[in-house]
Amino acid sequence: MGLKVGDPVPDFSLLDQEGKTFHVKDVLGKKALVIYFYPKDNTPGCIAEACSFRDSYEEFTHLGAEVIGISSDSEKMHRKFASKYRLPFVLLADTDKKVKRLFKVEDHLFGILPGRETYVVNKEGKIILVFNSVNASQHMRKALKTLKAENNK
Repeated sequence: MGLKVGDPVPDFSLLDQEGKTFHVKDVLGKKALVIYFYPKDNTPGCIAEACSFRDSYEEFTHLGAEVIGISSDSEKMHRKFASKYRLPFVLLADTDKKVKRLFKVEDHLFGILPGRETYVVNKEGKIILVFNSVNASQHMRKALKTLKAENNK
């Protein structure tokens, strides 16, 4: 069983596509977070998902949120992926899958496909959305809808 709405976001640090260390605690209290776990850079579903977040990135920043993509690809792979598709947000390299385990993201299809899961975390560090679907196109819309509802409270 994975993390649930109301749970605190786990504390973690990973290297981003520029080789800099990203600490989640540096963002908490300042911004909401959209953390999406995806299987692999440069695969059709992951390209579509990343580009949907890219195309709506201004809306996320306008709502006070930071978008973060996480997969087990290296920083170098992330740098190429971000450059090729002009991704304006942080991609984190979870090469040992430590953070994936912290979030309890499960694999799909008998453990063959890495999990695709999105978490929206409010400014206070509480999870307000957990969305798990192999349908890559739904993740950005669910996250944006959740943030809009949170901002209208």
